[in-house]
Amino acid sequence: MINQQDINSFIQEQYLPDAEICGQIIDSLKDYCILTVDKELKINSWNSGAENIFQYTKEEIIGKPFEIIFTKEDKKNGIPKIEIEKALSDGKSTDIRWHLCKDSTTFYADGLVFPLNNKEDEVMGFVKILRDITARKASEDAIKKYAKELEDLNKHKETVLAILSHDLRSPLSGIIQGAEYLKLNYYTLEPEFVIELLEELHQASINELNMLDYLVEWARIKYAAEAFVPAKIDLIDYVKKVFESLKETASINAVSFHNNIEEDSSVYADGKMLISILQNIVSNAIKNSYDGGKITISAKKSKNMIVVEIKDTGKGMTKEIQDKLFTPEIITLSKSVEESKGAGIGLILVKSFLERNGGHIWVESVEGNGSSFYFTLPIDEPMEKEKVLLDEVKKT
Repeated sequence: MINQQDINSFIQEQYLPDAEICGQIIDSLKDYCILTVDKELKINSWNSGAENIFQYTKEEIIGKPFEIIFTKEDKKNGIPKIEIEKALSDGKSTDIRWHLCKDSTTFYADGLVFPLNNKEDEVMGFVKILRDITARKASEDAIKKYAKELEDLNKHKETVLAILSHDLRSPLSGIIQGAEYLKLNYYTLEPEFVIELLEELHQASINELNMLDYLVEWARIKYAAEAFVPAKIDLIDYVKKVFESLKETASINAVSFHNNIEEDSSVYADGKMLISILQNIVSNAIKNSYDGGKITISAKKSKNMIVVEIKDTGKGMTKEIQDKLFTPEIITLSKSVEESKGAGIGLILVKSFLERNGGHIWVESVEGNGSSFYFTLPIDEPMEKEKVLLDEVKKT
């Protein structure tokens, strides 16, 4: 009669794979990185999936510390040790984070760490399993970005409609009424008054046209992708062009320009947009300068970005205005347009252009003591890896 021990022995011999077969199965999982580390956290096994994704061969990686596959930031924050401690306390540790390859590139991974115990339930080491989900993350990020862009476009659409109905329609009505009054009473009006009225109508028409130009340019960048042509350009040349184009306007109030940009300061941006960015900010600085004021443009490198400062010695602004300057409500925008002839729309345009070029803008100001507008732009073209991620998104 066959006893239970014989049955168990038969099952183990016939159906349970030995260590060699298990190793072959693990090694065949090309889409998964599977590695083990000993109690000293040294890597002691490395499957073909790990070799394929991390680019280290078994000979290169065996004996290396566990932290070799973690990013510099994660190592600094003690993440490798935290994963192990959590696996010991909870039986497993799950994570989703970036990991570091041999060639210093990174990939986004869904990971799991758990203790490896012997028959006496003593911890012999740890197993880490990783799955590359970089393409999925890129897709999710692209969807989030697209949703944010749709939300922004809706906000811009509402703002444009409000500007059209209020900030364009109201001045246009005033121009029409003024022209009609002049037409009906031309022969009875004093010549001096006629000239004064014509000057007001002329200036109002120019302001209206400027506002339309802002809106057209704003719509161009928001809706026409082909209008965006970034390249490596010299910042100093564009500052010179803007100073040259605005020197007559500045000379009316004896405002002086100072170009402190160094010769080797280059940025990766769309040239037409950069001109518009500089013109808008410098024009606003001129309008808010006192007689004999000074406008200075300087720049400094910060990691992979250039930080540009446009500083004036003008009127400055309150904290309340600063907080609403780049995300204006319709009432605030209308007042800004009325007082500074389009400045509100111009700064929205500047913000849109900078975001399109991978930069951002902020302001520091003291009322009565001038303002400093800061904006950033990338120094170089986006890395090849970022382009690869975008290509992956397009395929999904």
